[in-house]
Amino acid sequence: MPFLPDAHDSALSGFENPLASRYASSRMSALFSTLYRQKTWRRLWVLLAECESKMGLTISPQQLAAMKATQDQVDLPLIAEYEKKLRHDVMAAIHAWGEQIPDARGVIHLGATSCFVTDNGDTLIAREALTLVRQRIQSVLLALRTFALRHASLPTLGYTHFQPAQPTTVGKRATLWAQDLALDLEDLDHLLNTLPLRGLKGATGTQASFVELFGGDKEKTQELENIFSKQLGVPVIAVSGQTSTRKLEDRIGQVLCGVASSASKFANDIRLLQHMREIEEPFGKDQIGSSAMPYKRNPMRSERIVSLARFVVGLLPSTYQTSSNQWLERTLDDSAHRRLTISQGFLAIDAILILYQNIAEGLVVHTSMIDANLRRELPFLCAEILLMEATQRGGDRQALHAKFRTSALQSAEEIRHGKPNPLLALLAEDPSWGLGISDIESLLKPERLVGRAPEQTAEFIEKVLNPILANFKPLAPESPRV
Repeated sequence: MPFLPDAHDSALSGFENPLASRYASSRMSALFSTLYRQKTWRRLWVLLAECESKMGLTISPQQLAAMKATQDQVDLPLIAEYEKKLRHDVMAAIHAWGEQIPDARGVIHLGATSCFVTDNGDTLIAREALTLVRQRIQSVLLALRTFALRHASLPTLGYTHFQPAQPTTVGKRATLWAQDLALDLEDLDHLLNTLPLRGLKGATGTQASFVELFGGDKEKTQELENIFSKQLGVPVIAVSGQTSTRKLEDRIGQVLCGVASSASKFANDIRLLQHMREIEEPFGKDQIGSSAMPYKRNPMRSERIVSLARFVVGLLPSTYQTSSNQWLERTLDDSAHRRLTISQGFLAIDAILILYQNIAEGLVVHTSMIDANLRRELPFLCAEILLMEATQRGGDRQALHAKFRTSALQSAEEIRHGKPNPLLALLAEDPSWGLGISDIESLLKPERLVGRAPEQTAEFIEKVLNPILANFKPLAPESPRV
């Protein structure tokens, strides 16, 4: 018989969203709470009434004062009662507030349609959430800058196709992670600078209701919207139907997906490096890696980033489906979808960046293992240096190239059987090279093989990261909640 929770056990009787209860910060969760949404709506209604009053509509100072005095006194149970009866969330909010301020009831929502608060409100909340995401990205970049500077000159084996390749440095590799986030930050800043409000557009976007309020004066109608936009300090979209174009959510989704993919790339790199015992994510003193294998140190934080990132990227196709299926001036098949995707996308990104910062600040570098892995492959990586040196000593480059290839293949076979790499000894034994083992080893300095990696790291930090982080006050570190 399946386990059924006691209906009276509040902890088990209903579903809870793990993004809010388990992963994201309370700060991000609060932005998408019902209470904050209602307060945002009331903020918009107060501003609308103020702007209408300035433009000469009959709204008394007493009515404005009543609205401002009760703006944050939201009665959520009363709103829920009204919505159950009216089946309309905006009208429920208006009726509930009207009970609190009966003398101002008639001027709440004057001339507006529901999307005045839903679309404008959702955009304002999204802008706040994007600002928090921006701060979290900067906090991660600060941690990566510190890490890159510390290890700018530490040689490490490079990998292409996850096969050994030319060496790089640990710090240079970290700049690749940072560069991805820096590009995401450019996209985010562009979005913040251009993401518009719906403004005051009326029932189908024509502003007809406001034209009526002003007795047919169309200039006053546009001036009202201009004042509204200026007061909020946010641009207003040029035209709309009943709703703003849902392509705005596509743009938000693109930015969130960009951050998710950057974080996932970092986390996958850490998982690979931890497998090779070169770099590990932090591991708590009391942390348990496995219930069956107590010796394990699983990269669970990196794995969680990848998992959450997959969820975020999976949201984007459905936002495009929503924007492409809006009929004429609007349909309502967007509403439930937007409630789910916008909020959950931001909550997941918040959780991802908290994890990212936590890992980046606590990365453990095992220099001895990095050196051992590099030196195991180093002989294969120095073919060109040895060929040039031997040629300068009178050798035939083409003949030496063939000899190197033969010795390298033989050495690779030895390694596959668990034996040490014999390549250097094989080359030293061949008189064609004219190089003894000490001569060869003197040429095989890892620092000689990393090119400009240390300089590239310093230049990237100076030209890219430092401007991003100038005057930045980092957020207080937050440990992952689980």
